[in-house]
Amino acid sequence: MRIGILGLGRIGAFHAETLSGLDAVESLVLTDPFAEAAKSAAERFGGEVVDSPEALLAAGVDGIVVAAATDAHPKLILAGVEAGIPVFCEKPVAKHMREGVEVLRAVEGSDVPIQIGYNRRFDTGFVNARAAVQSGELGKLHTVRSTTLDPAPPPAAYVAASGGIFRDCSVHDFDIIRWVTGREVVEVYAVGGNRGADYIKEAGDADTTGAILTLDDGTIAVISNSRHNARGYDVRMEIHGFTDSIAVGLEDKLPLRSVEPGVTFPAGVPHDFFMDRFTAAYRAELTAFTEVVAGTRPSPCTISDALEAGWIAEACTLSLHEHRPVTIAEVRSA
Repeated sequence: MRIGILGLGRIGAFHAETLSGLDAVESLVLTDPFAEAAKSAAERFGGEVVDSPEALLAAGVDGIVVAAATDAHPKLILAGVEAGIPVFCEKPVAKHMREGVEVLRAVEGSDVPIQIGYNRRFDTGFVNARAAVQSGELGKLHTVRSTTLDPAPPPAAYVAASGGIFRDCSVHDFDIIRWVTGREVVEVYAVGGNRGADYIKEAGDADTTGAILTLDDGTIAVISNSRHNARGYDVRMEIHGFTDSIAVGLEDKLPLRSVEPGVTFPAGVPHDFFMDRFTAAYRAELTAFTEVVAGTRPSPCTISDALEAGWIAEACTLSLHEHRPVTIAEVRSA
């Protein structure tokens, strides 16, 4: 099949490399507002460069991958749907929930599949965790812990436009908690602090946060996020039930150092970047998209799925700023 990629920055170029190695993909069509970015990706991974999204949609592509800036996501999703072309779009659907809801309403009734990029759903550890929950082998759940710690903060320009740590980082934890447990979040309480880069505080954001989520069956989820984790990129989940407990990410590249005597775990070189930690998951995610394009599977992460994680992020952002518990129903009705 022939796949178009809109946006050839860091993640777009990574997707181009991944797609170029998939057996199902015969050719790529690339476009980026910065022509040199598209040209560089074409030279490295192959593909035809065109000068606009319109030209790409008219180039006979079977599916499109939207890796452009967040502000462009709604327009590009709708353009793909209007053209009848299956769409993969990196999260989020839109920068603001109101616009995301408008996108959802605009595509209702369409049979053009849309997949939103939440790659943790394709990581083997998280897949196994979900299977363990669904099988009942853990018994009723009582506690979930989810962690995302970045080795260093993103640039000031990214922070200023990101919408905040809950919307651009923690949202991965929110999505994977829903997906693994099969439950919905009903209430949140969030806190945050700034002990690192001044520009994060100046942007009105926190660099380290914690959140308590109450799920609809009473399970408590504890979320920990930070822009500053010098030892590496740390993504983990613990799931505790009345029968058993399991962990995702407890492996030799875990960026922690044990100080227990005689303990050598973890023994590997720590993960230092999200592309390192989730290389296989990204490949599985885009392989799934080729199956969506081929019509052999439904979208594994719909716009509706993505918006649910977005509502949790909205609630946590409000909770942080107002220092109080916030229900998901409150932010939905705002």
